[in-house]
Amino acid sequence: MKIVMVGQGAFGQKHLDAIATIAGIEVVSLCGGSADSTRDVAKARGIPHWTTDLAESLRQPGVEAAIIASPTTLHAAQGLQCLEAGKHVHIEIPIADNLADAQRLVEAQRRTGLVAMAGHTRRFNPSHQWIHRKITAGELKIQQMDVQTYFFRRTNTNALGHSRSWTDHLLWHHACHTVDLFQYQTGEVVSKLHALQGPMHPTLGIAMDMSIGMKTPSGALCTLSLSFNNDGPLGTFFRYICDNGTYIARYDDLIDGKDNKIDVSKVDVSMNGIELQDREFFAAIRERREPNASVAQVLGAMRTLDRLEQSLG
Repeated sequence: MKIVMVGQGAFGQKHLDAIATIAGIEVVSLCGGSADSTRDVAKARGIPHWTTDLAESLRQPGVEAAIIASPTTLHAAQGLQCLEAGKHVHIEIPIADNLADAQRLVEAQRRTGLVAMAGHTRRFNPSHQWIHRKITAGELKIQQMDVQTYFFRRTNTNALGHSRSWTDHLLWHHACHTVDLFQYQTGEVVSKLHALQGPMHPTLGIAMDMSIGMKTPSGALCTLSLSFNNDGPLGTFFRYICDNGTYIARYDDLIDGKDNKIDVSKVDVSMNGIELQDREFFAAIRERREPNASVAQVLGAMRTLDRLEQSLG
């Protein structure tokens, strides 16, 4: 399967690392925002074609699909461009930075019948998969999720520490992971919610701290704290407080409430959540089916984010 990678930055390279482990996938073009860095990444990765023009990438012979790991503000427009060009598309989280654009993507997918998937990695991390299987088997029920998403990002840099021209958003990007996961794990849509944000950064123009509370109709709670001001440890920590145990997940690792490590190495074919979501995308194309985390499935999270934005105080 010949594909296009859109985005030469930190997450584009994470996807390239993942794809290198998946048989039968060939990245034939890299489309980036900066000519110099796109050329350099393409050369280092052995990708035969590079450009800053997505249309040019999509015109490469035999291209079936694209993975979009560009700046958030471009996700919806580029996703629509891929679908209109007749290509399957996998859009990194979030699929859009507003509800209206997310709805347009869902409508385009339905009209074209192509595979359109969101990069909601938490659905695929072995740690969260392990919890999900326990829930669906009736062995666990979530009473509360307490989540911390903490970074130290007072300058405009990406995950590799390189400067960039855009800013990610605590609500529409980082909170999207937890909002989707909470609704996915509970199988419910949030019924009550509130959100608070701290002061706006004078140059970045975004809130650097945020607090979110959510409740489902059955009574499950989620408390989410987010910060760009946290000076370590960095990352996202999920505490599942259940009727039958407490579990703490950090990306692909899982421990119980007594700090005992849980072996999740056999949950799936890999311990890399990004690789697993990419495998799901390619499998859905080959099997002509809806993928887990399709744009239609994650629209509920986008609706909740829109409600949270309206509640911000």
